[in-house]
Amino acid sequence: MADRPRYESPVERAIREAQERGEFDDLPGAGKPLRLEHTDDPMWWVRQLAEREDLDFTGALPPAVALRKEAATFPGSLLELHTEESVRTVLEDFNRRVRRDRLRPPDPRMPPLLAPTVDVDDVVEQWRALRASSQPVQVDPPVTTGEARPRRRWWRRRH
Repeated sequence: MADRPRYESPVERAIREAQERGEFDDLPGAGKPLRLEHTDDPMWWVRQLAEREDLDFTGALPPAVALRKEAATFPGSLLELHTEESVRTVLEDFNRRVRRDRLRPPDPRMPPLLAPTVDVDDVVEQWRALRASSQPVQVDPPVTTGEARPRRRWWRRRH
């Protein structure tokens, strides 16, 4: 105890006690060099954090970029919708959000960026074609004659 300083802050004490308990042993990446490939990028640590923790930063995107990313998923993202009316409703809502974003005053720090509206009829046609190609063909069950075979008892099925 002679090598320890007289005053030990609560933080330093907590770290020392954790080390003595072995809580820092076998941490992921222990003994490996730090990955410092892109340190010239001012956001390198954020990108590595997002990659390591599998974080989704789409909510932090500028609205026009988020709308463009959403438009890039059409018509595939609409496959779970069952009616043409619901597809049209989603697409009209998207176009309404694009028009609302265009009314927003531009950010002077960002380059001007607009999201395009989508042609509702064109995307509905693509949705129809995609839905028709992805639907499995239904086969009617075989017709039985009416005479049902007697069910075998469970102890006889083992043979």
